[in-house]
Amino acid sequence: MSELALRAEKLDAADELAGVRAQFVLDDVVYLDGNSLGALPVAVPGRVEDVVRRQWGELRIRSWDESGWWTAPERIGDRIAPLVGAAAGQIVVGDSTSVNVFKAVVAAVRMAGPGRDEIVVDATTFPTDGYIAESAARMTGRTVRPVTPAEVPGVLGDRTAVVLLNHVDYRTGRLHDLPALTAAAHAAGAVAVWDLCHSAGALPVGLDEHGVDLAVGCTYKYLNGGPGSPAYLYVRAGLQSRFDSPLPGWNSHAEPFGMRSAYEPAPGAPRGRVGTPDILSMLALEAALDVWDGDGVSIGAVRAKSLALTDFFLECVAAYVPAGRVESLTPLAHAERGSQVALRCPDAGDVMRRLIERGVVGDFRHPDVLRFGFTPLYVGFADVERAARVLGGLLT
Repeated sequence: MSELALRAEKLDAADELAGVRAQFVLDDVVYLDGNSLGALPVAVPGRVEDVVRRQWGELRIRSWDESGWWTAPERIGDRIAPLVGAAAGQIVVGDSTSVNVFKAVVAAVRMAGPGRDEIVVDATTFPTDGYIAESAARMTGRTVRPVTPAEVPGVLGDRTAVVLLNHVDYRTGRLHDLPALTAAAHAAGAVAVWDLCHSAGALPVGLDEHGVDLAVGCTYKYLNGGPGSPAYLYVRAGLQSRFDSPLPGWNSHAEPFGMRSAYEPAPGAPRGRVGTPDILSMLALEAALDVWDGDGVSIGAVRAKSLALTDFFLECVAAYVPAGRVESLTPLAHAERGSQVALRCPDAGDVMRRLIERGVVGDFRHPDVLRFGFTPLYVGFADVERAARVLGGLLT
């Protein structure tokens, strides 16, 4: 056994989160694609069966009250809140990330008021965020200014209405400076909107601490909610009375069953709701969040292990992969790293296909990026060593 394999064994033996792995449905595959789709928590199938057979099958319409279906968006939002550094009453779960980005950006433009005609957006962002920003700009008579996150402070001014940024770059794994960029937006009088898809459940976010105005995120990555599980919308408590959603639906009405023709928004986070929630997916997500209830399972512990895993992976790659064969796009500095490692490789698509055939699952991003996501709740150090060793064998 190699020195790195022996070290991996010792690291796994000392890992305080190692026991959480048993709460997921896993096999002998090294699964490093949790930044696209998290693994299935063992509690989910039984909970979903109960929802389908008893709550829907037996109680039927009564479950909106008796099974808590109606309050699920806020109840589950309050369970996500500690994972992103938010107090209760500020997060509502529902719709997709794209829909929530649209709500947040248009509402932010409305908050910013007249005279501020520019939406600053991360030029390196996930494409959908850019598409939504462009559409929101056309609808509100604003323009979009795409810049890199590093350029944001230098372009802000009295024309800036909204700053829309990703906390972690989905391709490179670079972690952007949320506190500093939020402060810069506020100094310019702009509204800060953050996309947390690649950070929630992997590292501390500190929404309340850093005064973030609005935030959105998905739940099927590091929160393990399942394919297409509902996203969430955070509206800071002090802004909730000013949150003017561009998608007012009956679920966000102050009297949803009043069926009045005039719209009156509900108080608090529920005004971020639109239509009838997707109950099956939402309650699967609620069951998935149970893994965070165990002793010692905190976002701080997860972050510490994430950094240790990615450090160890980079060390193993350096040892096993021939020099010059790959280039890491992920920053070495912990303060600038999310929970993934992106390696540039000229034949990345073919390499990832062969990795998957050999039991190491990551993903490929066009044109030349191998992307490996590390979910500390179920990824161990032996997984990391094996993945790097298999990669080295393919590239030798």
